[in-house]
Amino acid sequence: MIKGRGTDLNIANRYAPRRSEAEPAEAADAETAIPQTEVHVERARTIISYNRSPDIPFDRSLNPYRGCEHGCIYCYARPTHAYLDWSPGLDFETKLIAKTNAADCLRKELARPAYQCAPITIGGNTDPYQPIEASYRLTRQLLEVLLEHRHPLHIITKSQAILDDLPLLRELARHQLVRCWISLTTLDDDLKRRLEPRTASGRARLRTIAALADAGVPVGVMTAPIIPVINDRELETMLTAAREAGAEWAGYVLVRLPLEVAPLFEAWLANHFPQRAAHVMSIIRQSRDGLNNQSKFGVRMRGTGVFADLLRQRFRRCRRQLGFNHRDKPLDSTQFRRPGRADQLSLFS
Repeated sequence: MIKGRGTDLNIANRYAPRRSEAEPAEAADAETAIPQTEVHVERARTIISYNRSPDIPFDRSLNPYRGCEHGCIYCYARPTHAYLDWSPGLDFETKLIAKTNAADCLRKELARPAYQCAPITIGGNTDPYQPIEASYRLTRQLLEVLLEHRHPLHIITKSQAILDDLPLLRELARHQLVRCWISLTTLDDDLKRRLEPRTASGRARLRTIAALADAGVPVGVMTAPIIPVINDRELETMLTAAREAGAEWAGYVLVRLPLEVAPLFEAWLANHFPQRAAHVMSIIRQSRDGLNNQSKFGVRMRGTGVFADLLRQRFRRCRRQLGFNHRDKPLDSTQFRRPGRADQLSLFS
């Protein structure tokens, strides 16, 4: 395995017309080489993506980056790199795209007369606070646009770098325009290094929850993904620690293995947990109608079967006992100021 990377595999994407295998000498060289992160610049034409999924509590999202250097082996967004003719494997972690005009795109889309304001989620596909945010500041620019036009938003991240934007988040919270979700997968540092090599530790994420809560920024915890026999035993511990840190809401997701994620995850299991690998995959398939993944609405996030049902019961009982809020207080969409509107009205004043 390559230190600091989730996988050393660069499996062919499903659209590749040709596949190649390295000769033994080339393969040996590839094993010793340390792949560097490449950042490619993209001038996006649009930035807001819409969905009609009943499984998620928002109908629109935006992502300033493609690919994610965090390297989480289970990431359901890995297959999106196939659209770029890159591998969902190592390429996903090392070949990143920064949408450098993201803020301008957002402003233009908010200005459209047909646009209807509703909470928008930043980070639904890849983490908006992955390491390259320190250089590009695209997430910060998006927050500045949303604050300027009083647009409500959610943020999902597993990075403590979100605290760099605490002044903006505090101001958004003052207008009831923001809700943050911190993703928490494990409190075991050794497992974290294997599972999510370039992310903050579990304890650092708890400190991030505490810092946001202390600043008056509404924050919840997403214990995701829950992986049978790997981190499911930590569910109650993680929820308890997050509640003590100040999390107001909680959620969970059973691990999903769509398309190219499945072989990458199975290879990861064979490398890190060979004695458990068959058992882990057996429970996942029992929870997915015998498959590696379910894409059907209503079950894809939670699964079905005995393990999924027990996990659901455990989560609900713990949420109730810890006093997590069951329903979110709606964010305020009534303050929205369409870009350009004030200037246009002044022409007729």
